[in-house]
Amino acid sequence: MELKTTYFENPGRENTEEVLRIARQRAEELGIKTIVVASTVGDTAVKATEAFSGFKIIAVSHFTGMRGPNTQEFTEENRKIVESKGGVVFTTTHAFSGLSAAMRKKFNTYIIGDIVANTLRIFGQGMKVVGEIAVMAADGGLVRTDEDVIAIGGTGRGADTAVVLRPVNSSDFFDLKVKEILCKPHF
Repeated sequence: MELKTTYFENPGRENTEEVLRIARQRAEELGIKTIVVASTVGDTAVKATEAFSGFKIIAVSHFTGMRGPNTQEFTEENRKIVESKGGVVFTTTHAFSGLSAAMRKKFNTYIIGDIVANTLRIFGQGMKVVGEIAVMAADGGLVRTDEDVIAIGGTGRGADTAVVLRPVNSSDFFDLKVKEILCKPHF
């Protein structure tokens, strides 16, 4: 089997529209109907709902409190837009941080979530993100673990990475299968 992977010269939001185009094309080719997209303030989620009209869109946000106590970065305006177009905004604890972040902050030590996240970052920040959001969506019951999805993430803001994967619950993380890397930054 021969497949194409697109590599972007630089990471970041400048690649968002092309990532969505590439992901939509592959979703149509494979018959994938569910798209999981990381979105901090909601701009990428809004673009995804526009690019993937007719698909099930799960926008995974930062957890409330990530940037400060009681602070939710995903804007209410973007939430309303995403939901009005049939998308779902999912806010929950990050699969790789959670208690790992608490241990790091309190005891200045790293545990398994940090190790997994940093290992995946070898392939780029977006590769860490796509695995994490797929697990989070599976744990939230928003994606099935017996169907492939396209997961979209990035470095900072916007999207620069897309993969085809089979989601798993966090308790089965090491069974996660990234089937295709559609695009990512070339580091």
